[in-house]
Amino acid sequence: MTESLEGERITLREMEERDWIGVHSYASQSSVCEYQPWGPNTEEESQLFVQQVLSDATRNPRSRFVFAVIENDVLIGAGELNIQSFTNREGEIGYIIHPDYWGKGYATEVATLLINSGFETLSLHRIFATCDPRNIGSSKVLGKVGMTQEGRMRENMLLEEGWRDSLLYSVLDGEWRKMGE
Repeated sequence: MTESLEGERITLREMEERDWIGVHSYASQSSVCEYQPWGPNTEEESQLFVQQVLSDATRNPRSRFVFAVIENDVLIGAGELNIQSFTNREGEIGYIIHPDYWGKGYATEVATLLINSGFETLSLHRIFATCDPRNIGSSKVLGKVGMTQEGRMRENMLLEEGWRDSLLYSVLDGEWRKMGE
């Protein structure tokens, strides 16, 4: 996978150690982690996240690709692609955007770049994503990028307030290519 992915308004580039400050600007906000098993982050937790990302980038074979989402030289979020199975050529995407940039199409652009790279560069066959059923914004993004809702995984994630369900979305390489025609 390349070190950066270029979109219309954003660039996804590999995380750097100094990015913990930008990560912390959104990961420390309760609204951002409302549907996540982590956060709000302390400064130390944001630093540890970026250190883990950098460590994972050195593994061979590499299965985790985490990108800083950059718009006008400002880190506004993160996008991630994880290879879940090399044998089955299956990956999972995730994204997070600073609340100041919500509702402006950035998550859709990030997801599109990640999916395209997963199919074009990593030769994946299937890419999936999950989201909390209460996270209407993320659910809409996954539909907009051409993913199909496959179903609902019941109580598959433990949050502070208890178990939560996840909606499961996916897109296949052949479907993605047809959408691009």
